Amino acid sequence: METEHEIHVGDAAEMTALPDDSVDLVVTSPPYPMIEMWDDLFASLDPEIAERLDRGDGDAAFEAMHGLLDSVWREVARVLTPGGVAAVNVGDATRKVDGSFQLFPNHCRVTQALRDHGLRPLPDILWRKPSNRLTKFMGSGMVPPNAYAALEHEYVLLFRNGDLRELEPGLDRRYEAAYFWEERNDWFSDLWTDVRGIEQELDHGELRERSAAFPFELPYRLVNMYSVYGDTVLDPFWGTGTTSLAAMVAGRNSVGYELEPEFAGVFDERAADAPELSRTRARERLDAHRAFVRDHDGELGYEATHYDFPVKTGQERDIRFYQVTEVDQPAVDRAGKRFVAAHEPFVE
Repeated sequence: METEHEIHVGDAAEMTALPDDSVDLVVTSPPYPMIEMWDDLFASLDPEIAERLDRGDGDAAFEAMHGLLDSVWREVARVLTPGGVAAVNVGDATRKVDGSFQLFPNHCRVTQALRDHGLRPLPDILWRKPSNRLTKFMGSGMVPPNAYAALEHEYVLLFRNGDLRELEPGLDRRYEAAYFWEERNDWFSDLWTDVRGIEQELDHGELRERSAAFPFELPYRLVNMYSVYGDTVLDPFWGTGTTSLAAMVAGRNSVGYELEPEFAGVFDERAADAPELSRTRARERLDAHRAFVRDHDGELGYEATHYDFPVKTGQERDIRFYQVTEVDQPAVDRAGKRFVAAHEPFVE
């Protein structure tokens, strides 16, 4: 099996390289409006945003920032295949503007935008990232009534393009891409507390300050939940390529759009780690299932086809993990890069 991974340097508001209905899954985390680290990016695309912030008009700045994201959501709706899913990781913002503190509800505004473009919202996931900082509580401290809760969560907003996706009955790549029963129970909970936030680890000067990568586990989990082997995964806010890396490790194709050309260079190193990472993740998931089997109280009535353990349901019998054996980079030009990954069944 081979997968292809394209990185386009350009604005995802015009994804001209992608035909209509060509993407099976979208996994992305956009810049969060009204988070200060993104002010300069939004202002570079619309100078009026900086003027609105300077005069203390936070509501107008908030709406203008989301107006820029709206053009990308329109393209997402265009390229997403019927029945395809879009997963958007976004956090709300808290900020004092013109002397007044408030929350800016990004998740509400993104949900409305994607609804307006015809996508149907599904139950979302709350990703809780607790902090141990002593200074996380702000306001009046121990004295009511002017303190407020610490903001320690983000959202994974989920949308479907129309009705359920149609796949051929008995399709091998679908059943090989099944997840374990116990993984289903954890992954499809509406509260994730086991996916930790990360400190940015880029060793590329100022790139660190212009990136807010989410942890690998988040897109990897979503790719396994909402796509099958050989599907194409899009990230229109590509950043350092965590979604593409997750898709590569999971045996899916990927496409990314990124405004910053420097970020594309960072992915060379990450792609080189894909073979070892794919083996590690396959081994971890198999070991976790064996631990589940060992501790399970009850009958496991089916034997796995490709592995030496039982499984809970008949849909899990054909689960098969693939490892990346080689990553080539056959194409590089001013518009971006393309990688080709070779995969073979994971053998312990």
